[in-house]
Amino acid sequence: MKDFVGALDQGTTSTRFLIFDRRGQIVAADQREHRQIHPQPGWVEHDPEEIWSNCQAVVAGALAQGGLRPGDLAAVGLANQRETSIVWDRRTGAPLHNAIVWMDARTEAAVARLRGERGRDCLRERTGLPIASYFSGLKLAWLLEHAPGLRAMAESGEVLFGTVDSWLAWKLTGGPRGGVHVTDVTNASRTQMMNLESLQWDEVCLDLFGAPRACLPQIRSSSEIYGLCAAPLAGAPLCAILGDQQAALFGQACFQAGQGKATYGTGCFIVMNTGARRVDSTRGLLTTLAYRLGQSEPVYALEGSIAVAGSLVQWLRDKIGIVGASADIEALAASVPDSGGVVFVPAFSGLYAPHWNEAARGLIIGLTHFSDKAHLARAALEAVALQTHDALEAMAEDAQIRPEALKVDGGMSANNLFMQMIADLCSIAVERPSCVEATATGAAYAAGLAAGLWSSLDEIGSLRRVDRTWKPSMRAERRDKARAAWSRALARSLDWATGPS
Repeated sequence: MKDFVGALDQGTTSTRFLIFDRRGQIVAADQREHRQIHPQPGWVEHDPEEIWSNCQAVVAGALAQGGLRPGDLAAVGLANQRETSIVWDRRTGAPLHNAIVWMDARTEAAVARLRGERGRDCLRERTGLPIASYFSGLKLAWLLEHAPGLRAMAESGEVLFGTVDSWLAWKLTGGPRGGVHVTDVTNASRTQMMNLESLQWDEVCLDLFGAPRACLPQIRSSSEIYGLCAAPLAGAPLCAILGDQQAALFGQACFQAGQGKATYGTGCFIVMNTGARRVDSTRGLLTTLAYRLGQSEPVYALEGSIAVAGSLVQWLRDKIGIVGASADIEALAASVPDSGGVVFVPAFSGLYAPHWNEAARGLIIGLTHFSDKAHLARAALEAVALQTHDALEAMAEDAQIRPEALKVDGGMSANNLFMQMIADLCSIAVERPSCVEATATGAAYAAGLAAGLWSSLDEIGSLRRVDRTWKPSMRAERRDKARAAWSRALARSLDWATGPS
């Protein structure tokens, strides 16, 4: 039997291909970054062709590094940045517009109109999601309105629409020469066009967004054989598709209700498994699909999506210049015992869960002559930890389950000071796995499960190893004071962009 699984992890800032062995260990990896395109303030785009080119390059690089061929892979799994939307020509495979990225804010006017006409939660019962610029349905509506001739082509099926997983699955399996146009339930649940009960496209949602059914992908499970890959993975079966945050949940072996993880990448995404029970949030969280394995019953989750996490450190590095490299922020923040009363609300493009305020803007408050760059660095890390606390509290109230530990991954999880901040400010044990590549790991596990490399979730769970655990050590008085200051600062950031009423 073939002993290797490939995982293509296509993220917001880069694309990676990792190869895992039967023990769940990484044997080879390659990575390339792609451009962030900002045509106007608040707009964020990617070049789909650049992403595909990078995919081909990292696959070739990882295979060469491991001394492997595509035929050595038992399966390939795909994880992707979610909500980012692409339209392309079915016949030629050419993208018809740059990808509109999940954090793009160009649909804010449409969000305001729909909320005014129908209410923020008019689709929550069907989709688990509030009306927001985050999700793909309004992005497709914008493309259909602004790209000349696109609507007629979409209605005739000449144009295909999808999130990044659909684009890459189609390209990987042959593109114009027989590529499969599919998505999985986790990615479909983020378009705001899939019904959470039927797991199919919802007619009410399609009508609201003006989305032609002919351009939409087929919704499939997260772990099954979709088809055989063409170059650069010729002959390897594509066996898993998961949105990146659900892939990380799977990679962290959060298979039981009440188990949760937080991924600290560009943004922060906290996801908790709620099992076969769909939990409808009253606290501003998202109800979403965790995964579906083959024809088994779907597993649901609650999610708290935070727009700015690692990108805040990048901003401090690139725009403010207080650190030369992102990793330097730990030592700088550790050089002071606290933030000196400085509070940072990083609402650069509004606030996501649980606040959902697109007009919020970033602020730094509590500055005195005593404040310096070390206090600012510490306040920035505390801001991400305090946003994590807000999401975890909302989850506990919605689901009546509180995770015993928070499993963490992503680039910021390498920051030991930050991990202790999360434990202290959230009052929870924090676990970092030996392999922090949880997103790619989850895609590999789901693919290997479909291909028979692993036999069960129990076997997959046995592969996970914990590197380090942090437990709360902050005095309750200090913790409560930090939370109260955060709440006051957060209130001042809300609705800033709209001006005084």
